[in-house]
Amino acid sequence: MIIKKIFTAFMLLVLGLPLKALAEETASINSGDTAWMIVATALVLFMTIPGLSLFYGGLVRSKNVLSIFVQCFAITCLMSVLWVIYGYSVAFDGTGMEAGAFNFHSLFGGLNKMFLSEVGVDSVSGTIPETVFLIFQMTFAIITPALMVGAFAERMKFSAVMLFVTIWFTFSYLPICHMAWGGDGALFANWGVLDFAGGTVVHVNAGIAALVACLMVGKRKGFGEVAMLPHNVPFVIIGTGMLWVGWFGFNAGSELAADGTAGMAMLVTQIATATAALSWMFVEWIRSGKPTAVGIATGAVAGLVAITPASGTAGPMGALLIGATSGTLCYFAATSMKRALGYDDSLDVFGVHGVGGMIGATLTGLCAAEFMGGAGIEAASIGAQIWAQIKSIIVTLVWSGIVALIALKVIDAVIGIRAEDSNEVQGLDISDHEEAGYNIS
Repeated sequence: MIIKKIFTAFMLLVLGLPLKALAEETASINSGDTAWMIVATALVLFMTIPGLSLFYGGLVRSKNVLSIFVQCFAITCLMSVLWVIYGYSVAFDGTGMEAGAFNFHSLFGGLNKMFLSEVGVDSVSGTIPETVFLIFQMTFAIITPALMVGAFAERMKFSAVMLFVTIWFTFSYLPICHMAWGGDGALFANWGVLDFAGGTVVHVNAGIAALVACLMVGKRKGFGEVAMLPHNVPFVIIGTGMLWVGWFGFNAGSELAADGTAGMAMLVTQIATATAALSWMFVEWIRSGKPTAVGIATGAVAGLVAITPASGTAGPMGALLIGATSGTLCYFAATSMKRALGYDDSLDVFGVHGVGGMIGATLTGLCAAEFMGGAGIEAASIGAQIWAQIKSIIVTLVWSGIVALIALKVIDAVIGIRAEDSNEVQGLDISDHEEAGYNIS
């Protein structure tokens, strides 16, 4: 290799070419990394359409299944456009940032990359084209607001959903994404927070906003009085399977390279998900006498959520701990806690994504420790790391919760957020879209 470089440099000199060409060759795009990231990007998009659509669609009543599909599809389109116009810039433009210093740009990125200015065919991000990095991150921006629709499913009108996700994306998703992944000088980076694939950015962020939304919209008509059973459990299982497969792109792809860390991220994702599904299943079996299909599927999603922030730093034993903890605690959050507090989180977004995200983000500080088989944090630093993780959770909870509250207050005052009673009884498929999920001839 050394001889090859010397020979190349000699030939460049002989041909009168600048030595800069050699440096550019050394820093060239890695085709293996690029190929993997293109696949990972497709996998993450697959999580929303059709994975999340089927998972949520199966859990609602038949008169609302189409509204869930349309909301997920429309959010996918809307976030794609907003990401191009200003989202990518606000999230990842590092103008004005300084490592270790706190300023406005520790919270919000710059605007130099609006409309993808300065992004072209030759733009590079690490070892992959910047265009590939950009669209990979776009898929995260797509699925995060889509997660929230499960909390207020069957009762928020479509126009209010579109306005809400637009405002929340702008003032919550983008700054939290920047704080975590914006680079040196970003708030969470200054604190040394570990969030490999989106524990705070995606799950805590969406989970708390979903809780605020379901409280403000209010309970579904008949909640607690009539059965509101999932209309298509096979949809739920199929959607969960798609989410599980797609999550390999979500977590392993966050390494942005085809290397050992990506491989470990894939392994711990599988371990944590399987463990959480079994944990939920056994707890439910013991408490209610039957292990349900919806239960084991929801447990799997809880494990996927919880391992997300730790997927780049945890080892197999850490994955077992995170899976068992999230499967058990998310079960109680989605059942006992929800019943005790009386809120109508239709599809348990807060109980799974909010609580699971907090569990995973906190345990990341422990599972990254060397004695846990993680990335190598020394035992003496575990306390400080866990405290950094908790601080990031608190900031995300407060920030996202306030943004959601203000956004919904404004929208309610302008157009209203809840469907009319008659429309809710009829179902949002007909009232919002003049179509039915199922037509019986």
